[in-house]
Amino acid sequence: MSRTGLPRGAVERLERPGPLRERVYEALLGLITTRSLRPGQHLVESELAEELGVSRQPVREALQRLATDGWVDLRPAQGAFVHEPSEDEADQLLSVRALLEAEAARLAAAHSGPDGIKELEEVCVRGEAAVAADDVDAVVDANAAFHAKVMELAGNAVLAELSAQVDRRVRWYYRPVARQRGAQSWIEHRWLIEAIELGDQDTAAAVMRDHTEQTRRSYHERGDT
Repeated sequence: MSRTGLPRGAVERLERPGPLRERVYEALLGLITTRSLRPGQHLVESELAEELGVSRQPVREALQRLATDGWVDLRPAQGAFVHEPSEDEADQLLSVRALLEAEAARLAAAHSGPDGIKELEEVCVRGEAAVAADDVDAVVDANAAFHAKVMELAGNAVLAELSAQVDRRVRWYYRPVARQRGAQSWIEHRWLIEAIELGDQDTAAAVMRDHTEQTRRSYHERGDT
């Protein structure tokens, strides 16, 4: 284990070419959203700089930006800490997500053709395999890919833009319950594919509302995060 508490090899050292400030930000945000850096964890500039193979300045700038974006809390005389979301905070975001996703499902049912259905089924197979392998990272990725594909099939650019704004936080909240949701989540995805394939807009929206509600409820009922 490194001094940051991350497993050796979990952090890829950053190459110098390119906008280093942006790459440090993305690297740290990736570690936060995958919970390699856990909520409440103390973030020490010197240790993070060493892990990433950069100086402290881009790390400091990245932490400031992460604080502005709500991923990090800067505490006077204490330093930087990964943000710990309140239950109410999580509830608000997951509730908004439910509204966006239900509308996307309705529109997908109205517009999707055979190719779109095939793509949804392919992602579903990938997700089911990840659940069977107990690969949480792959489950989270497949879940995000499935919902992104539904959003794409909806064909509404404004809706997609709004969804993109909450996507990373949805992943952050979903990860602690991915194993708890397990195969049931993908059964619900199968129900959604069926409704979309039939062009049943009302059922597609209802299935998605119930699906996202189950995830919201699971988050609040979770054990160790």
